[in-house]
Amino acid sequence: MATPLPDPALGTAPRPRDGRPRERLVVVGNGMASLRFLERLTEGAPGLYDVTCVGAEPKAAYNRVLLSSLLGGEVDEAACAFRGLDWYADHGIRLITGAPVTGIDRADRLAVVGETHVLPYDRLVLAVGSQPIRLPKPGMDLPGVITFRDLADVAAIRRAAVAHARAVVIGGGLLGLEAAVGLARLGVDTTLLHVMDRLMERQLDHAAAAMVKRALEGRGVRVILSADTAAVEGAGRAERLRLTDGTVLPADLVVMSVGVRPATALAAAAGLDVGRGIRVDDRMTTSDPDIFALGECAEHRGQVYGLVEPAYEHADTLARHLAGQPAAYQGTSLATSLKVSGLPVFSAGLVDTPEDAEAVVLSDPGAGLYRKLLVRDGRLVGAVFVGDIGEQAACKALIRSGEPVADVDDLMFGRPAQTPAPQPLAA
Repeated sequence: MATPLPDPALGTAPRPRDGRPRERLVVVGNGMASLRFLERLTEGAPGLYDVTCVGAEPKAAYNRVLLSSLLGGEVDEAACAFRGLDWYADHGIRLITGAPVTGIDRADRLAVVGETHVLPYDRLVLAVGSQPIRLPKPGMDLPGVITFRDLADVAAIRRAAVAHARAVVIGGGLLGLEAAVGLARLGVDTTLLHVMDRLMERQLDHAAAAMVKRALEGRGVRVILSADTAAVEGAGRAERLRLTDGTVLPADLVVMSVGVRPATALAAAAGLDVGRGIRVDDRMTTSDPDIFALGECAEHRGQVYGLVEPAYEHADTLARHLAGQPAAYQGTSLATSLKVSGLPVFSAGLVDTPEDAEAVVLSDPGAGLYRKLLVRDGRLVGAVFVGDIGEQAACKALIRSGEPVADVDDLMFGRPAQTPAPQPLAA
């Protein structure tokens, strides 16, 4: 028989002024989106809810963006932490870590934790993120094949990255590039495979991707494009990787970074409406009016996002809604701003040039500089910058607003410095 979980001590968050019992709010998941939601909710409506947050990982929410830096030894685990346990207690939040929620009883409003414990709720937030994808190819379950998604993965990769190890990273998206650079920093012989003909094809055009490829190679990463994995092979553990063209690559370690899939199993088992993700409306409400979803697990208007910015916008919207404030999420116009092997990269809107748009390009490969603006009917519809991303904020704003571009040269070369107007001479 299920039993209620013991409650860690609560902090001193105030009760509502009308003295009524607080609604029980259970947040499932303690990642970056979950923490953002808790921060905004406690800022906007302190003490309004009796909050419990349950995370499957043994650590409180941490910065996943720094995982590659952690892998490469540039930062330690403490640098990845966001809030200490005292912050949760001070804000009246029960934090339970290392405890996966295994079921939702919507009839009795219970979140089942593990095998035998339950948490009663009045409102439930699902912030359960995504699961890394493993290619459906032979050998993907062999020891030595590791995903790159969380702290446990980083620890496993570092254990496997011993002296003279040979690593193959599968996947030329952002996480794959970061994993490859992190391994190269450790001195590991690293090869990056990507099935497409250019890296980061969703964010970069061919010219920009070629510059990123050169930057990776400059860090000691071998890059093979149009590489389709056939199988990982070995006697009891990973020893080599075979491509569909017959090429065989020695591999003591295979890092799988081919994308993520929204974690929907918990919601589907509870009878919630699920598509690619957990379907939500503009207030992040699921098909059950007392259950909400945000972050990578949520599907809004048919769109699933796997990035931090939309997850934070989900969190802000839901926090306002649960605080009784007007809130409506309208979707996110995606933009990417990052450093790949120390090379600044920015893209927003369209990447490849459609027939009805004009491309304005500045390219200086020797200087590591590339800028492309895509203009349609006098409006900016896409931008790709490598090396100097100084005008990224202006480009992002114009793409999102749809306002006419006043001067393309300002976006391409930067706005000229403003000269102060001359002052009249004193009489």
